[in-house]
Amino acid sequence: MAPLPCACPSCSCLVPAGEAVVRNNLSYCCEACANGHPNHEPCHAASGAGCDCACGS
Repeated sequence: MAPLPCACPSCSCLVPAGEAVVRNNLSYCCEACANGHPNHEPCHAASGAGCDCACGS
């Protein structure tokens, strides 16, 4: 299955479907994105790697 774009509007990550954090039928690359970055925390994928996007800032 092809990677999916993260549903966070300002995120540029692609996430493998099996590793996505799913909320309201939308796929996110990490919990921070799925939660909407309430404390402006950076994006960190489940693998522990961050992406180059500025979401959360």
